[in-house]
Amino acid sequence: MKMQHKEEDVEVVDNGRRSSFDRMDMVVRFLALALTLVAAVLVGLDKQTATVSLTLVPSVPPIRVPATGKWTYMSAFVYLVIVNAISCFYAAVSLLLVLARRGRHKLVSLTVTILDLVMVGLLFSALGATASIGLIGFQGNSHVHWDKVCNVFDKFCHQIVIALFLSFAGSIAYLVLIVLAVLHLHKKL
Repeated sequence: MKMQHKEEDVEVVDNGRRSSFDRMDMVVRFLALALTLVAAVLVGLDKQTATVSLTLVPSVPPIRVPATGKWTYMSAFVYLVIVNAISCFYAAVSLLLVLARRGRHKLVSLTVTILDLVMVGLLFSALGATASIGLIGFQGNSHVHWDKVCNVFDKFCHQIVIALFLSFAGSIAYLVLIVLAVLHLHKKL
């Protein structure tokens, strides 16, 4: 049985099935949730201890000192974890909203699309901050005498790189959600 009625801010179509747009929306939202969750967990668990040589005086043999690299030591990494956690939480909430609504609530759809755009902005800003710090860790900066650290903390750096790629894929998933919403709107017009 197909029922259809329109109100000012609600358009409901109830035929017992979800539209292909809703199905695609749910799949991409779930993908965004999974990618941002794994990225947040990877960085949140990232820690490595290594032994480094410290030369105090050139004529004396170097001292071997344990050093630890941890995600909480760099604000860019903390920001990446927080943004991915926010994006993951939002993906779960928005997925529940998509699952709960049978029809198309215009206000909810608009709010979700705007928040999708906010997630893209947050994720891209976290990616930029983390990538810039990661590049300094990988190459160092001779102008300010910052040594590279990824040659010492290789596992730590590799885990950050994997999390960056996952977070980037999550931001692309949110971008796809925005494109889907625009295409759906265009189809309605």
